[in-house]
Amino acid sequence: MTGRTVLVTGGTGGIGKATATGLAVLGARVAITGRDRRRAEAAADEIRTASGVQVDVFVADLSSQIEVRRLAAAVLAKLPRIDVLVNNVGGYWDTRHVTADGLELTFALNHLAPFLLTQLLLDRLDESAPARVVTVSSSAQATGHIDFGDLQGERSYSGAVAYSQSKLANLLFSYELARRVPSGQITANALHPGVVSTSFGAEDPSGVQRMVVPFLRPFMRSPAKGAMTSIHLASAPGLSRVTGGFFTNGRPGRSSVRSYDEGAAARLWGISEGLVAG
Repeated sequence: MTGRTVLVTGGTGGIGKATATGLAVLGARVAITGRDRRRAEAAADEIRTASGVQVDVFVADLSSQIEVRRLAAAVLAKLPRIDVLVNNVGGYWDTRHVTADGLELTFALNHLAPFLLTQLLLDRLDESAPARVVTVSSSAQATGHIDFGDLQGERSYSGAVAYSQSKLANLLFSYELARRVPSGQITANALHPGVVSTSFGAEDPSGVQRMVVPFLRPFMRSPAKGAMTSIHLASAPGLSRVTGGFFTNGRPGRSSVRSYDEGAAARLWGISEGLVAG
């Protein structure tokens, strides 16, 4: 990865930091995003110590579209090339929260943020081609359903339902991006990282999560193991022209039947464009 630049969203902890560290160790110039500057700078110092390469820090709350746009502008000003964009940031909330844009938080952060950021950085990725867009989904996509009549969970909200919908949306976005970008210029692939021991969902956990996770934690993957598929998709030479795929444990697989619905993907893309317009 020497000579290549990688941007990892949500790179201050967990899978994101492990992904950034792994790619930096391979020689990439790494940039990470985080909401808190102190935490982001501390993560960058750890990555520099582990790899000895340049690490750039960008601070932004990606649930806010103004901040996504500000982040994109800062990235474009600082990074002359972007070889890989890893859309890693995401979250789970058991109760319904609304963002500054008036959108349901899970949908806004997990889907609209990577959708908008990728659009804003697409020209730089194209200029850096061959380039890659790697999007972290989840096995929760298998139970996901895009409720076009209630995307924001206004009529009925469940944290688990909102999360699985957003992870299915990640796949619909990734597959549709693969169909839309120039063949051979930019690849778009998605992945399931496995069940990883992180602070995921800790801000607003469900009752079941509070009870079950402490018992399961010893059996969960470490962040380093959870990051392996992201690192593989970002760096493996043999994947330079592989696009529109879904990977688990570093290997290609099949996602849910609903994730391959091209009509739903195009419809979600159009709605997403409307929600981020402005």
